[in-house]
Amino acid sequence: MRVIEFDELVDKVKQLVIDANCYLPDDVMNAIKTAYEEEESPIGREILAQIIENNEIARRERLPICQDTGFAVFFVELGSEIYIKGGTLEQALEEGTRRGYREGYLRKSIVDDPVIDRKNTGDNTPIATHIHIVTGDKLKITFMPKGGGAENMAEVAMLSPAEGIEGVKRFVIERVKRSGGRPCPPVIVGVGIGGTFDYVAYLAKRALLRRIGEHHPDDRFAQLERDLLDEINQLGIGPMGLGGRVTALAVHVETYPCHIATMPVAVNLNCHAARHKTIVI
Repeated sequence: MRVIEFDELVDKVKQLVIDANCYLPDDVMNAIKTAYEEEESPIGREILAQIIENNEIARRERLPICQDTGFAVFFVELGSEIYIKGGTLEQALEEGTRRGYREGYLRKSIVDDPVIDRKNTGDNTPIATHIHIVTGDKLKITFMPKGGGAENMAEVAMLSPAEGIEGVKRFVIERVKRSGGRPCPPVIVGVGIGGTFDYVAYLAKRALLRRIGEHHPDDRFAQLERDLLDEINQLGIGPMGLGGRVTALAVHVETYPCHIATMPVAVNLNCHAARHKTIVI
């Protein structure tokens, strides 16, 4: 059994939270630079140039990429041979988030009551966690600060299996089309297919973590990703919704088995500030 000290874990989570908000992953940054080269709209190119400059300033000055520093979402693979001494894993994630948002001067965006009082909790907690137990003595933590603008454009549909792949395409394209410039394009489009009503939403969000340029291992769904990206980039929404050819940087599809009578589909969009970072302890 491997022992991880609670305070050590809190410190690592704190740093993870700060870094993810200030440093855009290289694959996303490279995709934005490629989009700049491919964009034909003058205003679209100017917007992408400003996005690139903003990201470089954030990296150089260690500043948040976006003022919306998001809901703290964690994807965790917890080795079965790990024991956390001094507290629980979720307590460490919560405390690390509190310290990271405070010490990193990150905006606190979480309200305790979603409907009536909507009072800010003041420390960007509680958090959302997705924990999977795996074999071994490693702890893998991926942090995603998920902004509210793009999250508002998410949607789940319980399609009829008879609608097939064309039904999936129609749903995804229509969701992106209705979103317009509100999720701050160019976006990454996460698509979940299968599972259950709740699980398919998780699949769509997890899909946003895949490196841009990597496709679904099944050639049929890899082709679906390519087809969707092509159709989305023909919508003319463009950078920040002001017109152009680059509306999406990538489409990532995640699939899971489902019930014979169902075909759940979910879309979760991420703005161009597609922030996330992983550490392995």
